[in-house]
Amino acid sequence: MKHHRTSGFTLLEVMVSLAIMAGVILTVLSSVNYHLGIVASERDNTQMTLLARSQLEVLTKEPKKDTGTFAPTYPEFTWETDVLSAEIPAMNLKKLVVRVKRGSNGKEVVLVRYKQ
Repeated sequence: MKHHRTSGFTLLEVMVSLAIMAGVILTVLSSVNYHLGIVASERDNTQMTLLARSQLEVLTKEPKKDTGTFAPTYPEFTWETDVLSAEIPAMNLKKLVVRVKRGSNGKEVVLVRYKQ
């Protein structure tokens, strides 16, 4: 009696290769998801920094304590300004502080400028 060996893969070989592929796909997907989160966070930080810089320019021209939002363009961001005296004796410096916060996650960017 002759045995015919057919070419192809055994069920065990197919299952091992599928398990390896599943591991690789899961690793790639989790890596992509992680990096998309970083990109979104950095986009928010950049946007808050640019908004804070624009508000700091306004505060430099007219130093006063105030609060507000960037609505309607950026309704999720709020800003707060403060004018403090600098802790440097013999110099009449004012410390201008701008805080921009994102309401949904509580992230915050703070910029400080000194002005005579």
